[in-house]
Amino acid sequence: MLSICDEMEQETLTALNALRLEQKTHDVDTFRLFMVTWNVATAEPPDDITSLLQLNSPKNADLYVIGLQEVRAAPLKFVKDLAFGDSWSCLFMKTLTPLGYVQVSSVRMQGLLLLLFSKLEHLPFIRDIRTTYTRTGIYGYWGNKGGVSLRISFYGHSVCFLNCHLAAHINYASQRVEEFEHILNSQTFDGKSTPSVLDHKLVFWFGDLNFRIEDHGMHFIRNCISSKNFNLLWSKDQLTVMKKKIPRLQQFEEGPLEFQPTYKFDLKSDRYDSSGKKRKPAWCDRILWRMNPKPPPENADKDLDEYDGSGDYDEEQKQLEEPLDEFPLKVEQDAYTSNMEYGISDHKPVTGIFRLELRRMYETPLVRVRAEGEWSADMDAVVGFQSIYDYITYTWVKDDQVALSNEFIQVYVSKEEIPVLGGECILCYYSSNLQGIVGISEPFKVHESQAAIEEGFLLQNVNRFGQDSAS
Repeated sequence: MLSICDEMEQETLTALNALRLEQKTHDVDTFRLFMVTWNVATAEPPDDITSLLQLNSPKNADLYVIGLQEVRAAPLKFVKDLAFGDSWSCLFMKTLTPLGYVQVSSVRMQGLLLLLFSKLEHLPFIRDIRTTYTRTGIYGYWGNKGGVSLRISFYGHSVCFLNCHLAAHINYASQRVEEFEHILNSQTFDGKSTPSVLDHKLVFWFGDLNFRIEDHGMHFIRNCISSKNFNLLWSKDQLTVMKKKIPRLQQFEEGPLEFQPTYKFDLKSDRYDSSGKKRKPAWCDRILWRMNPKPPPENADKDLDEYDGSGDYDEEQKQLEEPLDEFPLKVEQDAYTSNMEYGISDHKPVTGIFRLELRRMYETPLVRVRAEGEWSADMDAVVGFQSIYDYITYTWVKDDQVALSNEFIQVYVSKEEIPVLGGECILCYYSSNLQGIVGISEPFKVHESQAAIEEGFLLQNVNRFGQDSAS
């Protein structure tokens, strides 16, 4: 029987737990993340990627993260891609830009390519963008294998995307793990809070990880695939096996492999390898994630030492002792599947859709940008922006003009810099310190140059930047 004091303590604990639950769920926003991994086997991109990106879905993604492997990287083509952009990046940009997405960042190491696209509205809240890469091919000197990383702060939460292409062949499962460990140990970022990949609050590890299916023969594997009994193959999947042995791998989660293995296919078909080698099908292409483990609560060891083992350890007391995360981040996977429609490669692309549930650490852009008055190439124009917090300005603004100031600052743009043909534009404020756009204006109209029209300026003599192509 509980005493009056015990009952009061119980009621207090219940009320505190209810308050904590309310705090954790208050003002939590949900963002949709769409991820793609695809070994494209040096092929040129298809004409249409609407199905791959599920653009006809009623639910739009807030972020797209695309990781490709084996993008064609012959020396001459690689140099050309660096100068003019590779065909894959151009296709994704051409497809997503008209839908209101902007390429935030990218990183390439020979055949490995990682792209991040975001809805325009999120750009001022994607900060501290950094990229790096690690070679593991030919004793670490060649970049045909390895990993490329892109890290961001998304509304204050640190997120890292790691796209890997690990060693091939069924007998090299241990080498694949060693390469992954090497990539994690060697990649570093500027900044005290997240100097390495695993320091981030959320990490996505994906790519052609090249893990195979052991032991089972070809006939059994293909029967399981044709009958959709994929679960009969899970226990012999090398990554699943390795996760039971390697502590660091155990920290990563993965959705169930409820889609058929994505390697190896005959080109332009959904038929598995019919060549003389007849390679066994495998789930080479994967998407995993890891939430940074929370530190144990203070005095946790002491409380457990005092527990007498009677079975009456108060579960509510245990929950109350857990540290409250003022800015929680939670990830849920809504979909994990392959797309059998595309046949340009011997791999099928794999997609994952995630819900990021988080409390924003900030709601207001660092800088507010707006266009003032009418804009055309016939006159200089004015940009107005307002500082909210301390930040480092770009070259055309003096630092002491905006630091810790809420005043409006006017910056003039020369008419020579304004597109002659006009059109709808936006202004962006880029911070070199935060490596990102921290302020965006509302769309505004730039009028075509009346002087150019009156002078009979020919449209065919104007390039895409609105400048005279003959100059």
